[in-house]
Amino acid sequence: MSRLTHSSRNPSTGHNGGVHPPYSGGGDDRGGRGSGDSLPNYGERLRHARLALAVFMTPICMLFLSFTVVYLARRGYLSFDTTNDVYIRQWIPVRLPWVLLLLNTAILLVSSFTIDRARRAITREAALSPISNIPGISLGDERHFPWLTLTSVLGVLFLAGQLLVWSNLSRQGFHMTGGTSSSFIYMLTAMHGLHLAGGVLALLIANIASLLHRPVESRRIVVDVTSWYWHFMAGLWIYILVLFSFAAQ
Repeated sequence: MSRLTHSSRNPSTGHNGGVHPPYSGGGDDRGGRGSGDSLPNYGERLRHARLALAVFMTPICMLFLSFTVVYLARRGYLSFDTTNDVYIRQWIPVRLPWVLLLLNTAILLVSSFTIDRARRAITREAALSPISNIPGISLGDERHFPWLTLTSVLGVLFLAGQLLVWSNLSRQGFHMTGGTSSSFIYMLTAMHGLHLAGGVLALLIANIASLLHRPVESRRIVVDVTSWYWHFMAGLWIYILVLFSFAAQ
């Protein structure tokens, strides 16, 4: 105590004295560098990962925007019947299984909630990690709910539900190559499901990293980026449902 007190009475030395706190990869997004270059700057890596995610989502938005433009153009397209000298609308309304679609939507929205809980939990764990590593400090036995695992299961259930939608459409006679209107249904759901499957794969990687006891900050980057991507997929699905409401007309 005398040494700490003496150091505090001499601010001109420019040092606080005592024992320096251990390096923290950062509970916040800024992170920070340690005293050595070998320590990874997780805050910088998180910013780069988020930027890469934004760049990756841009062409996805452009892709579905292109589908929308083509959809609206084809839906209003009229062909001329030379026999009767009239214009004929070739768009065939599709009877959508709305019960299944709404059930899948509910599953996806719940999974969006669970993955946000997983992101909050891993962020808190990363913030407390430097404290838990101090000798003699114990945070107690914290129970961690498997939010990531639950989100992965919900994601798989959503994809399985989309297959049921396809099966239902096929039984009604609406096939992938059966016409322009039904082709759009299959194409949009398939593209969305493919991108969502990539998110499920990222969640599986995060679960495996947790079982292998990888550094918490490294796992946090995967969960954080995947969570924002997952929210984007949920919003995109709502957007697709709006288009489907037009396709049913």
